[in-house]
Amino acid sequence: MLTFLIAFCSSLIATFLLIRYGHIHQHLSGDHDLNSPQKFHSKIVSRVGGIAIALGVCCSSLYVMLKDGNSELIIPLLIACVPVFGIGITEDLLKRVGVRKRLLFTACGALVAVIFIPATISTLNIPGLDKLLALTAISIVFTCFAITGLANGYNIIDGFHGLSSMVAIITLGAILYLAFKLNDLLLFKLTLCMLAAVMGFFIWNYPRGLIFLGDGGAYLIGFWIAILSILLVERHNSVSPWFALAINIYPIFETLFSIYRRLIHQQKNPGDADGIHFHTLIFRRIIKKSSENTLSKDGLNAKTAPYIWILVSINAVPVILFFDSTIALQILVVLFGFTYLYLYRSIVLFKTPKWFRLD
Repeated sequence: MLTFLIAFCSSLIATFLLIRYGHIHQHLSGDHDLNSPQKFHSKIVSRVGGIAIALGVCCSSLYVMLKDGNSELIIPLLIACVPVFGIGITEDLLKRVGVRKRLLFTACGALVAVIFIPATISTLNIPGLDKLLALTAISIVFTCFAITGLANGYNIIDGFHGLSSMVAIITLGAILYLAFKLNDLLLFKLTLCMLAAVMGFFIWNYPRGLIFLGDGGAYLIGFWIAILSILLVERHNSVSPWFALAINIYPIFETLFSIYRRLIHQQKNPGDADGIHFHTLIFRRIIKKSSENTLSKDGLNAKTAPYIWILVSINAVPVILFFDSTIALQILVVLFGFTYLYLYRSIVLFKTPKWFRLD
């Protein structure tokens, strides 16, 4: 309980202070770009909410370490987060750190985690591929790629008030439940650290968008969840390797589909920003169309995230129930992919199914 309170209160108070004294740092931390394809807010807002989350996670993790020990895991985990959060918050302040540089720093953090925790993906229950993962070098490279990809995925889905943070809360809740069920006290507490810190931020971010997560916060959350997902699988043979993929399928699929859309379909650089992510289409084709003259831009913004929350929650429940069944989890991954593509295509063609409308 004290672990939760330390993380939650640290994040909650730090976020409040960042908002309260925004006039001091907003010339650096503010998101001044209101017109690019991925911007849907109506006023300049600070995008350094990740500082509060980092503070909450750091304080609570150090408390866990001082109380229970486990420094051999917690210290390298916190050190691994430094380049990830550092490059993200640098982008939030300077607004000119390229995608490649951010991914490189995130990969460096992943390498630290893989080697010194260690947190490696050693099996996927796929014949042939498992033989390759048995080779240390290939396992390290693949794991770094997976961790970096998920961290970037959380940055990609961070487009509307409460979207990325609530997806993280749902995912962390699932990991927390399994850690409790499997009696893994250390993973339970480390999950609780991030869960509580994100909740402390979420209160200020949704629905009014008083502060944004920023790249620092998004990368840190995705990175932490990636490490926890891998550790849960590696520490417990009863957990299918596909659990890590299935519980994180939304940011992963959004990332892969965005790469396909830009690189193959549009023949553009996959790192270029565009305005046709799944959450963006929901905002433009469903929310704005049904509420054009009744809500402010920020009000419309806040109505977007619940569509994704519901989709992620519906996926999370069976993933938790079938955490030990590779076949069931593979089916769930495929079902999510088909559902995503069906809804995406339907919205693009202005044929959104009635059951997907919340108005």
